[in-house]
Amino acid sequence: MTYRVVQWSTGNVGRHAIAGIDARPDLELVGVWVSAADKVGRDAGELAGLGRELGVKATHDADALLALKPDCVVYTAMADDRLTEALDDLAKILRAGVNVVSSSPVFLQFPDGVVPEEVSGPVRTAAAEGQASLWVNGIDPGFANDALPLVLTGISERIDEVRCQEILDYSTYDNRKVLFDIMGFGAQPGDTPLLLQPGVLELAWGSVVRQIAAGLDVRLDEVTAVFETVPAPETFEIKSGTIEAGTAAALRFEVIGKADGRAVCVLEHVTRLRADLAPDWPQPVGHGSYRVIVTGEPTMTIDLQLMASDGDHNTAGLKTTAMRLVNAIPAVVQAPSGLLTALDLPLITGRGLVA
Repeated sequence: MTYRVVQWSTGNVGRHAIAGIDARPDLELVGVWVSAADKVGRDAGELAGLGRELGVKATHDADALLALKPDCVVYTAMADDRLTEALDDLAKILRAGVNVVSSSPVFLQFPDGVVPEEVSGPVRTAAAEGQASLWVNGIDPGFANDALPLVLTGISERIDEVRCQEILDYSTYDNRKVLFDIMGFGAQPGDTPLLLQPGVLELAWGSVVRQIAAGLDVRLDEVTAVFETVPAPETFEIKSGTIEAGTAAALRFEVIGKADGRAVCVLEHVTRLRADLAPDWPQPVGHGSYRVIVTGEPTMTIDLQLMASDGDHNTAGLKTTAMRLVNAIPAVVQAPSGLLTALDLPLITGRGLVA
């Protein structure tokens, strides 16, 4: 069976999703939505950097794309600074009877206990009205802290703590808005960026620890967050801009799910803009890794390293986020309607992708 797919946005993740849709023999790209006027009318293959045309022209006409009655939309539009608009987009697509796999908003990965019903409710209602499904995922939040840790716990005798770490150098990540405006790199001491505002870490990654807990049949008492930053010792350049001496150049945070007063599910990010910063913090394997540590009997550690063909681990992160969504399309289309989590879907593989 071939599934007809619309790609919604062609940014850092969306362009890789187009390549992924084209790579799967069971998917057909039938439409592309773009926000930028200068992208309208351009071929999807050009926007994805494939070096060839796919015969699908980008448009800003959402209604025309939904009128195509695709089986699924791959929604990769950024939502960090436009949550209301993103939720409205998703509700509109679902209400039209179209399934969605999405990289955002990330709290919809597992919203129960993370956001109030008035936030997730309209999306659930739209899914019910349209008899369609929504699945939000990626690499992190996503595969690196839902499928990977839960599979690892399947060989445990006793579990004391599950810790999921992202340990990466973000210096080659080309997204100034995310790095500077949202994460706060380059910020002066005392400045508090969006990500570190009270409650935001728990909102963004609370779904991760609550989903792990649900997968282990653990009821969490509370979810808290802590963070620390390290300043740049001197001024240096990264792909997204200049980091001035004395401004934030490394960030470490934890989102901690507690049961009976102790940490049982922890999401930890260690983000550096230079490898020599914060040497006492956890270190990656290679250029960067997603690490899962299951403390218990036995204690187990697994490191997932990513590297794209261009030699960059951040490109690989974008590709794996896109492909986590694209490869799940058949399962999401076949699933019952509603807001799905990773616990609701079968094993997702790279079926059909072996060259």
